Amino acid sequence: MKRRHFIQFTLLSALAWDRHILATPSTGVPTPTPDGKPHRFTLQHHDFMLDGKPFQIRSGEMHPSRIPASHWQHRIRMAKAMGLNTIAIYIMWNHLEREPGVFDFSANRDFTAFIKLCQQEGMWVYLRPGPYICGEWDMGGLPPYLLRHPNIKLRDRHDADYMAAVQRYIAAIAPKIAPLMIDAGGPILMLQVENEYSSFAADVGYLQAIRDLWKAHGIDGPFSISDVLPDLKRRHAYLPGAALGLDSAEPPQLREGAHFAPQVPTWVGEAYPGWLTHWGEHELAHKDCAQALRRIIAAGYSFNLYVVHGGTNFGLSAGANADDDGSNFQPVITSYDYGAPIDERGDPTPAYHVLREIIGDATGNALPSIPPPCPKGLFAEALPTPFASLWDNLPATPVQTHAPASNEQLLQQNQGLVVYRKRVNRGRHLRIDGVRDYAIVHVDQAERGSISRVRDARLHSSPDLHLTHTGSDQPMMLDILIDSFGHINFGPQIGDRKGLIGSVHLDGRPLHDWQVYGLPLDDAFIANLKPALGQPERPGLFFQANLHLEKLGDVYVDMRAWTKGYVWINGHLLGRYWHIGPQQCLYCPAEWLTVGDNRMLILDLHQTHAAPVRCADNLMGSA
Repeated sequence: MKRRHFIQFTLLSALAWDRHILATPSTGVPTPTPDGKPHRFTLQHHDFMLDGKPFQIRSGEMHPSRIPASHWQHRIRMAKAMGLNTIAIYIMWNHLEREPGVFDFSANRDFTAFIKLCQQEGMWVYLRPGPYICGEWDMGGLPPYLLRHPNIKLRDRHDADYMAAVQRYIAAIAPKIAPLMIDAGGPILMLQVENEYSSFAADVGYLQAIRDLWKAHGIDGPFSISDVLPDLKRRHAYLPGAALGLDSAEPPQLREGAHFAPQVPTWVGEAYPGWLTHWGEHELAHKDCAQALRRIIAAGYSFNLYVVHGGTNFGLSAGANADDDGSNFQPVITSYDYGAPIDERGDPTPAYHVLREIIGDATGNALPSIPPPCPKGLFAEALPTPFASLWDNLPATPVQTHAPASNEQLLQQNQGLVVYRKRVNRGRHLRIDGVRDYAIVHVDQAERGSISRVRDARLHSSPDLHLTHTGSDQPMMLDILIDSFGHINFGPQIGDRKGLIGSVHLDGRPLHDWQVYGLPLDDAFIANLKPALGQPERPGLFFQANLHLEKLGDVYVDMRAWTKGYVWINGHLLGRYWHIGPQQCLYCPAEWLTVGDNRMLILDLHQTHAAPVRCADNLMGSA
């Protein structure tokens, strides 16, 4: 979806609605549901047709990769009880293939299990498999390993390395998708080709190449695209024959979009009942699409609510936004609550009930009862203790480099931490260019300042640091610890490389010949942490605690007393926390917990003394 520029819904008179589809009112006839038998879904002029009859897609989007698998069924049932008949799904390529040719379809990566569950619950599926999806997800779903190629051009059919990877991805997932298409008895109505390509480039041949790869693997459509109308009008990157989904559109924009696709349906590919939130913003974002949805439904258009339920950017999966020139870097928070009708924990919000009433009134059908909420857990307050030092767990052998370079190219590391180390003569003025995305400077094992790519009044964003002279003339040990957020997921800067990509100067002199240590924060790294032998005092500490769960259920872990870092529960990385907010609490699903003691691990990049960890009531910690 287009994250940087939200097009406000326009208030329009009902007199402006003149589509022929106005004659497709709600009849009270039950919506056909997937039954395991082959059906025919086609694009006919302005209508979606299911078995020869006009069909209105009432879709709500949710992503299995952002939802614990144990809660999939509950979230699908919540969407159905809201009056929707379809679930839209992004498949995140980099969630499935983190290294070239190594695919993982386990746990919440098993998208076929999610699709089959949709069918079991009587819901159709609108599948959006990329290869690029945006979605506030790391690098828009593209695998960061692509950035190991120094000159790669992403989303470009003329780049052999990129297209070879795309071909491998589609070849791996297409055999799983084909049996789930509607003409094979599955619930998938249609498949989106790429995403919002007109916001990026104008090569229709690229869209055709992606479509042809699907066809070569036995998936013949129907196909769709999703775009923002102003960018579509500017670049005209419309895939002939594909249904045209327009983001944040109402009937006038949909009629205008139909000029690009006169023989197929135009519909609302993304209607926004909520919005995303970045680190450092003052509050969680919200939107209201109730009146717009009334107009869309009254005019007979199909729609997809992006998102009906957001879930969580577990681990290191959250993406980032930036301006077209790379400035104004805005990483997305760990929560993907999105202000959606179904909140992060799966509870209905006030907007859920409003939209449910609108959809129920429009269809004339009795809606299923709202499912009961998922159980909520409770643990006693805990005070963690120091466990290990980051500095004792550097790799035994550093990588040597003359000049700084990105993590992807120097270390083949996609995210996580990296340390640049060098012994240098004393100096006062340190300049570090190209910090991606947060640098902490240590001199002789003492923290001396930080540089943030995120511009915020509470942070130091200048590349220049003044080092107070200690009085010693001995050379100093300089450590630059780099912490990365997710790769940019939208716009021309997509695929920004991480780590330290610029130069380092001390008193105007360039510094060369570094020792570089990669700390990927992956499962293997965490499993092999060496505990501290004494009482560590240098910032960059792992703390541990037992969270004693009194009753099993989902919990929020309150990190308001901590500064910046990461939290693991029983080996599962919940995500990032940061004192600048607005998110202060991290969601942990019940499936990662057990009644009794649960091991919590915290890596805080600044604190040397523990603070209490409490069980919160919700995302913001309030009652």
